[in-house]
Amino acid sequence: MKRTRTLMSLAAVGLLTLAGCGSDDDKGSATTSAGASTATTAAGTATTAASGASSSTPGTTADSTAETTAGSTAGSTAGSTEGSTAGSGAAPTEGTGGLTILFGSSGDAETNALKAAAAEFTTTNGTEVTVTPAQDQGAQLAQAFASGKAPDVFYVGADQVANYTKAGNLFVYGDQLPNAADFSPSLVSAFTYEGKLVCAPKDASTLALFINTDDWTEAGLTDADIPTNWDQLKDVAKKLTTSDRVGLSMSPTRDRIDAFLAQNGGGLTNDDGTEITADADANVEALEYVKSLLDDGSLKYPGDIDSGWGGEAFGKNAAAMTIEGNWLLGAMQSDYPDVKYKVVELPAGPSGDKGTLVFTNCWGIAATSPNQAAAMKLVEYLTSPDVQLGFSKAFGVIPSIESAQADYLSTYPDNAPFVNGVAYAKGVVNLPGVTDVLKDFDSQLESLASGDPKSILDSVQQNLTDAVAG
Repeated sequence: MKRTRTLMSLAAVGLLTLAGCGSDDDKGSATTSAGASTATTAAGTATTAASGASSSTPGTTADSTAETTAGSTAGSTAGSTEGSTAGSGAAPTEGTGGLTILFGSSGDAETNALKAAAAEFTTTNGTEVTVTPAQDQGAQLAQAFASGKAPDVFYVGADQVANYTKAGNLFVYGDQLPNAADFSPSLVSAFTYEGKLVCAPKDASTLALFINTDDWTEAGLTDADIPTNWDQLKDVAKKLTTSDRVGLSMSPTRDRIDAFLAQNGGGLTNDDGTEITADADANVEALEYVKSLLDDGSLKYPGDIDSGWGGEAFGKNAAAMTIEGNWLLGAMQSDYPDVKYKVVELPAGPSGDKGTLVFTNCWGIAATSPNQAAAMKLVEYLTSPDVQLGFSKAFGVIPSIESAQADYLSTYPDNAPFVNGVAYAKGVVNLPGVTDVLKDFDSQLESLASGDPKSILDSVQQNLTDAVAG
């Protein structure tokens, strides 16, 4: 019998419906040319490919550190601020000192862009800003929270917000920003805890379908064959599969495969986060569909075709298609400049639902910062249209504010599949204390070809329920 448990406790612990990949993982160029041989980027470095690969492996040390911090040392250190300094509506502290930013950088392009923006803020507002790229942001923040000496501003991934906020490490300020209503709704939900916007979404990256246009033409396919539903995707994946390449490759993790759950109207929780629905029929059907692609050989995981991640499999033509984010654009330009490709939105599921996943960070402000008012002014500046468009040009991210998206698309029209996805994007549920459950889900997805989708989702249902219950 199907088990869908209502979780009254979720209202207390909060729910994030976004995959655990911050935009430090979301690197790539700012544009790609459909069917062209090049993609313009200001951040097309080897680091881009590495960050794209890391975005397919959530549940890393940083995630574990975040949970440890939230539940132990940081909880005891900053716990006294929970519901007061960290509470929504609390007046920001009015210190007069300079500001410090700690962030996980993808490379020089992002670092230089943020330093330039900080310098301009200093010139305009007179507040000195020190920008420091993190060596290991999860570990560094854990130590900083424990010592009560956290940086004023720092990147926070959607997977970490519930942990950090529950521990009282974050100043909850998002709803106080003058531009709070301008953020894309899917990003607002990602950083909302107990009904309050904790922090300002920094930018966004989404998943789309990359197609090798030479392979497409060789298989006798035309633009009329671009898949808009699951049946069409299965058909073209078979036609693109040869003895030398597979039709489709993607990483065997929840932050890729969960897109199919979303396309079938499913997800590990319901839309408002009050029920865990991992074992819902829609999710079982979605995993059965992915398994069918594995069974007929038209889908292979990157590791099965001597590749580290989907972008590498696509770039070296071990796969004719891949499901990846806009961070792949820069990797294609820098590492595989001769590959001709186009990018399209992911196909809809049987019910006609579109679905993709979105990845991002927010600008966290420390609950212990003496300079919260100045930090809020800095965040407002960093999320303004001109600055966000500058970041887009520098390292390829999509603006988090809706007022900048038209200008972004006028400059990078071929990136429309990623931008369109922001409106309907979802992600994997992330709750305090469930990292191990989600890592186990990833492990089970790796063996989906030999596994039973219903059994896998039954176990995720039970494990998530148990984890949330404490």
